[in-house]
Amino acid sequence: MNLWTNPIQVIADWLMQIFTGWGLAETLASVLIDLIGIVFLVVFILILDVMLVWVERKVVARFQDRLGPNRVGPFGLIQPFADIIKLFIKEDITPEGADKVIYNIAPVLSVSSVLILWAIFPLAPVIIGVDLNVGVLYLVAAGALGTLSIIMAGWASNNKFALLGAFRQVAAMISYEIPMIVVLLIPTIFAGSMGMLGISEGQQGFWPWNWYVFLSPLGALIFLISAIAELGRAPFDLSEGESEVVAGFHIEYSGMKFGWFYAGELLHAFTFGGFWAILFFGGYNFFGLEKLGPLVSAAIVLFKAMVGYWVIMWIKYTLMRIRIDHMLAFNWKFLVPLSFVVLMVTALLNTLLRDAPTATFILSMFFSNVIIAGITIEILRRRSRSGREKVEGQASSGVKAT
Repeated sequence: MNLWTNPIQVIADWLMQIFTGWGLAETLASVLIDLIGIVFLVVFILILDVMLVWVERKVVARFQDRLGPNRVGPFGLIQPFADIIKLFIKEDITPEGADKVIYNIAPVLSVSSVLILWAIFPLAPVIIGVDLNVGVLYLVAAGALGTLSIIMAGWASNNKFALLGAFRQVAAMISYEIPMIVVLLIPTIFAGSMGMLGISEGQQGFWPWNWYVFLSPLGALIFLISAIAELGRAPFDLSEGESEVVAGFHIEYSGMKFGWFYAGELLHAFTFGGFWAILFFGGYNFFGLEKLGPLVSAAIVLFKAMVGYWVIMWIKYTLMRIRIDHMLAFNWKFLVPLSFVVLMVTALLNTLLRDAPTATFILSMFFSNVIIAGITIEILRRRSRSGREKVEGQASSGVKAT
């Protein structure tokens, strides 16, 4: 074992020797090493979050035919740090009548709900905080903290517009958690494990045919849509309907408190891009390059996470915001039943074809999703035609009556 093959363990052993050499007990030294690892991970994530601000502004500038940040530092790279300084020196305002304790906890809880997700994020087989055997459930449970932070911010702000924005956002988040939880069971079925590391290892192989996106493309698509709704980003950003609810649940926050909400949203989008890659796009597996070492594996999964984050940005800056009744109807009348159908078909075929050749298994899974998609499109087409005929019939009846 060396620094290249297992860097985390080598560094931990080195620190253990130093701390025990100072006379510390091994138990206390182990606790200190864990704390150092947590602090290092949090610092890395927050620095990554700062750079995501630059990436987001550059990408949206290209979509809107602009340049984006380009003055402060080379290519505008130092602009996010200037923005952070500006947020720190801005006046911290607390609304009159606000519940100060809950009001101040909400932005911290918003970021914390994202940071704790990285505890189960497998950068490599030997670079992971903890390999929980219920990692999928942990992913869902941690998302509940984000929901709690939003309702806390809206309620504690003593502002009816903030509360209305919080209610809208929470309604969307709770609704779209249903199809997300359902499709999370699909990688669990394929891998035979609810742990993120087990799901990544279940997609090993030189060729990407073992990636679960080829076994369940509809599952990957439903997870992406549900994740975007969970994030509250366009076209599901009902909390920020400027003509109705101003800026949503964080309207009363200023300075760095608002910055925490914004940072949490960007980091959440990148994190969900990473989990999308882990669950459906092979995780750290990529044409055998992961065998070169854990640092290469970490670079691969971060690159895939950035691609997923770019897709989320692409959708955000392309599609228009939809009405809340349409958004909820789309979930309950379309995504939820579709997710259950995909799950049941996947579970049935996985049981029937468990001992079949790999090619037969992959093709059967893929074409089952194609058939489900075709049937779904045909049902939607017929319903759309029926709705148009109904409207046209009512219009013609009105004309005759006139």
